[in-house]
Amino acid sequence: MAFGCSWTELTVAERRFFADVNPFGFILFRRNCESPDQVRWLVRELRATVNRADAPVFIDQEGGRVARLQPPRWSKQPAARLFGQIYQEDPDWALEALQISTRIAAHELADLGITANCAPVVDLLFDDGTAALGDRCYGGKPEMVAALARVAAETMLKCGVLPVLKHFPGHGRMRLDPHKTLPTITASRAELEGEDFVPFELLRDIPCGMTSHAVYEALDSNKPASLSTTIHQEIIRGALGFDGLLLSDDLAMKAIIGVLDNLALRAIEAGTDVVLHCSGNMDEMRLVASRLPVMSDPSWARWLRAKEMVSAVDQGYDSADDIARLDTLLGGFAGAVATGMGRDPTEAV
Repeated sequence: MAFGCSWTELTVAERRFFADVNPFGFILFRRNCESPDQVRWLVRELRATVNRADAPVFIDQEGGRVARLQPPRWSKQPAARLFGQIYQEDPDWALEALQISTRIAAHELADLGITANCAPVVDLLFDDGTAALGDRCYGGKPEMVAALARVAAETMLKCGVLPVLKHFPGHGRMRLDPHKTLPTITASRAELEGEDFVPFELLRDIPCGMTSHAVYEALDSNKPASLSTTIHQEIIRGALGFDGLLLSDDLAMKAIIGVLDNLALRAIEAGTDVVLHCSGNMDEMRLVASRLPVMSDPSWARWLRAKEMVSAVDQGYDSADDIARLDTLLGGFAGAVATGMGRDPTEAV
């Protein structure tokens, strides 16, 4: 399990709880991130509660609307869709710009002690899909999405940060926001195999991924992917050939309804390696932890393999040249946002 915390520093109750249950890791949200020094301290304190210096700390720093680290204290990264639009004009230009943008962001994360980023989004963009995805997607062409996502993921790995592909097995077709309700995808299996699954299959060697809370009628009409043994074993592990560490999407999202301890156990039994609970609500965290077994040997082995793929952090990195080059590539956009201008008021919390 991986848990959130309530604020910018740990409460006494959180310290005791984390020490007692020894979670696999932690996840930060915007409420937890006030300044670089404060985040570094919080990350150290989280790891100290479980007495593991390598306990993973996750964050969602996709760029665009979904960014937990905000300017002016951190750089503002473009949304994924921008790179997809550039790719349609000039693939080399897009790939270079994305590599640089990702490198800047990854070094900011590594500098804070954050070890894993829940990105890139590998879902395809569909015209009738929910606005909850929108510009978080690179685009609608599977091969293009895979090419861009690979550059983002491999750049993170080279910069000391574990990428988390999301959302297996692809939920770009959903029309409802899973933060608010349970979406159902009605596409046939042939349609899913021909489009949605393709980028995930092409990226099956990336060591970490996150499952979707959508129901896929053609795969398992009774359960969302995050709780479906069929989708975990036959699709993600089977047809897509993915053997990396699998995280659930946040159990506190309203897409899945039920008692949290039961939902957490069902996700693990379906084949999830790590369940996420992100709100920092202590009563809910206690409930989630109450029935979960110790992390299985296969899951722990996947974590160890994932860690081995992450390079050491380059302590001498200076972002100045990268910011200047990205400014040139994006026509002045990067230079403005790197200093904290142009904040999008619709950013997710």
